[in-house]
Amino acid sequence: MSIRVSPEVLDTIIHDVTSNNQTFGVYSSMTETLTGGTNNTSLLTGLTVPILLVQNTVDVGYYSVFDGAISQMNVVNNFLFSSTTTNPYVWNVYNTSDIEFNAYLQLAAYRVDWGDGSPIQSITSYAPNSLVHNYPATPAQYTITLLQTNPWGNTTVSKNIQVPYVDVPNFDPQGTAYFTPNVGEWQNTPISYNFIFTGDSVNTVNAQVSSAYVTVPFTVTGLTASRLSELSQYGSQKYLLLVPVQRDGVDYGIVTDISLTYTAYTIQDVNYIDYQDGVTIYSLQSSGLIPEWMVAEPLVKDELLLGISGQAEIQSNIFIERGKNSAYERIQRIGEVDNLGDLIKYGYRFFNVT
Repeated sequence: MSIRVSPEVLDTIIHDVTSNNQTFGVYSSMTETLTGGTNNTSLLTGLTVPILLVQNTVDVGYYSVFDGAISQMNVVNNFLFSSTTTNPYVWNVYNTSDIEFNAYLQLAAYRVDWGDGSPIQSITSYAPNSLVHNYPATPAQYTITLLQTNPWGNTTVSKNIQVPYVDVPNFDPQGTAYFTPNVGEWQNTPISYNFIFTGDSVNTVNAQVSSAYVTVPFTVTGLTASRLSELSQYGSQKYLLLVPVQRDGVDYGIVTDISLTYTAYTIQDVNYIDYQDGVTIYSLQSSGLIPEWMVAEPLVKDELLLGISGQAEIQSNIFIERGKNSAYERIQRIGEVDNLGDLIKYGYRFFNVT
């Protein structure tokens, strides 16, 4: 059975959905597209049409590979600082934000936080002009921050200095950039990034894996739906303590603790706790991104192929069993299921479970 879904048909089943005060279009189910029953209702109730997507970004024709050698040169929020051994407590800050983006920068306001508790100072000039600041004549470490305020968020770049100035290389010449969105789910949540990170200039897998930044494994926790029913067994006692439940001849899960307030269990190395109020939490050990999951294949935009796309197409073989059942067929098929969930879902609801 071959099903072809054209863009013209998909346009007719788009519905507006509003979430977080933002409206966007989503497609309805296939039941509104494939009709043939009474009053144009769908005959495909209870049937799943598998969709296989085999194209990648290169197939679509918008990106192609490049050598991965990039550098960060032009930024809209950056600064340089300097001092001298003659006046080691006097520091100069030069706003080196790229002035080629003048129309863009008209929406931005710049300020400097000297990091010593003095008032934040507005800055409107660019290099070679500078702002001058006198620090207290006591040895200390300070953080100079350039703040850029935009209608869509706040971007800051922070760099550490040591006073008094000595004629040695600074240990933080490039600094750290922070962006704080003004809207959306991540509102008021700062995101930090080190300038000229090694992964920016050298496209290697080892620079991207989690072990390069955090200690692995690390614990991941959260809320989820209960999976305790997957460990139920036949008999008067559905859940047996410390008795492994097997699937296909291998251990699948185990109930580790049963109390008056909660039930703890493990399924495929993920720990779950079901509380009496219906809340279920999970925890597991993760290694994050690992080298075996990644391939170094950088991409770049290919402007020549912009706007080129292919027609959506779905091809699938669907087999539906028809005919009469023997008297013992339903009993024989019970041998193919090992829990209540599979019994309910078996063969497009082959069994009538009440």
